[in-house]
Parts: sequence; C-alpha cells; structure tokens
Amino acid sequence: MLLSWLEDPNADDLVAFLNDELRQPGRWLQVAGEMEVEYHGRAASMADAGDYLLILKPDASLQIHAARGIKPLNWQPQVDDVHVMQDGGRAVLHAERRSPAEWVRVAFLDAAYAVAMEPRDHGTRVLQGSEADMQRALAANPDVIEEGLEVVDVELPVEVGGIDLMGRDRDGRWVVVELKRGRATHEAVHQLERYVRHVRTLVDGAVRGILAAPAVTEPARNQLHGLDLEYVEVDALPAPPAEVEQTGLFEPAGLTQDVES
Repeated sequence: MLLSWLEDPNADDLVAFLNDELRQPGRWLQVAGEMEVEYHGRAASMADAGDYLLILKPDASLQIHAARGIKPLNWQPQVDDVHVMQDGGRAVLHAERRSPAEWVRVAFLDAAYAVAMEPRDHGTRVLQGSEADMQRALAANPDVIEEGLEVVDVELPVEVGGIDLMGRDRDGRWVVVELKRGRATHEAVHQLERYVRHVRTLVDGAVRGILAAPAVTEPARNQLHGLDLEYVEVDALPAPPAEVEQTGLFEPAGLTQDVES
C-alpha cells in the first residue's frame, strides 16, 4: 500500500522524509535518481555518479540497483543502523552492518522521487493443509511448539471465541496457543491477547500466550513483545496420526467457562 511520496525533492525534504519513514516499522522505501555509492567492509568500492534505485525493505535488507542487470550494484542482507543527514548540501544515507563490519554511504545528487510503502502481501510461505490440519498435527505433537508442552483442550470455546490449543507448560502454567498457517499480523496478536486476558479471569496463576505461525510481521512481533506474549516459528508440520479426530481427543483439564482451577 502506497503511504507517501516525494517528487524531485530537495535535500532538506528528502532527509526529513526518509528519517521520518525510517522511524515507522514495516516500511518499504525506494529512492530513485542520480546517486554516488561508497562501500567499505570485506572490500572497498566506489560507484561513479549515475542513476540508481535504492530499496530498503521492512526486514532491514538494502539493495542498490543500476539500470541494467539483475544483480544489485550493492546489497546488504540486513543493516543494523540507518540514518540520513545533510552533507555538503546533499542528502546522504549511511547504512551500517555490525557483523561482518561494513557500511554503505549513498549521496543523493539529484533524487527523482522517494516512496514509502507498507506491503500488504508479504509473499510468505503458507503451511500445507488447512488451519484445522495444523491444529490436529500440533495437538498431537505439541513439542513442535515447545518441549514439555501438554495440550489439554482443542478449539476451546470461550466468550471471545475459540482457543486453538489450550495447554500447560512443564512448569504447570496455562498456555494459550493461537495458530496461523500463513504470516501472522497484528490481528492475530489482538486475538491472542483477548484470549489470554479472558483466560486470566477464569484461572488462578500465570497464563502464557504463544502465537505459532511460519512467519510474523515486524509490527506484530513488536506488539507481542509489548504485551509479554510469545512467538514460535512453525515452518513444517508433523504428520498427525491417522486415528486423531478433530474433536473429542482431549478432555478439558479443569478449564471451563464456569470452573476455576
């Protein structure tokens, strides 16, 4: 989704635009125009002034493409720090990676445009089968989520919806598990948080919340951290036993709408 853009920005406007967008999580930034690129790290290189396309993705990877060829002129799989400043009347982007130690400096000589987007389709992998298949497989093999996890109920109905998996960890704490077979977003976090908050009104003791999915967006990951909830990457499903049924496999272990444990 296109969020904001600049056409033919001057140095002041470009610096302000990029720094503002870099403070927002999940942004996909592009700048096109005449640039000068300098790199230091495992080697050193300098690209003559020319027309290039700079791309900074939400995962903090950086690419700089020339007009020809499929390979980028320079790329970093993930940068740890990016900042933009004015230097000699030009907007300059400095991207640094700590391990291995390397940095890229891009001087924007004549920017044609700058664009900020938030991707709606992350092109993430999706686990094969339905969410019901995922639920059955993980209910039968909870160690995929966490070693020592014991599932005590599946699709547990509560006032705010149906909890995918309800269990206890090795320390006896209740665990609410929300499953997503594709990339989890903030909506999944909100759903998990509602379930955890509700279960805490029904039981005594600690209640943990785990979001299990093959991937999660960076804003959703930040939300999980802020709410003291957890994320577990599940990128492959074990085959559930043939005799496992979708319902009736697990007896509730003391957790119902009207019974406190």
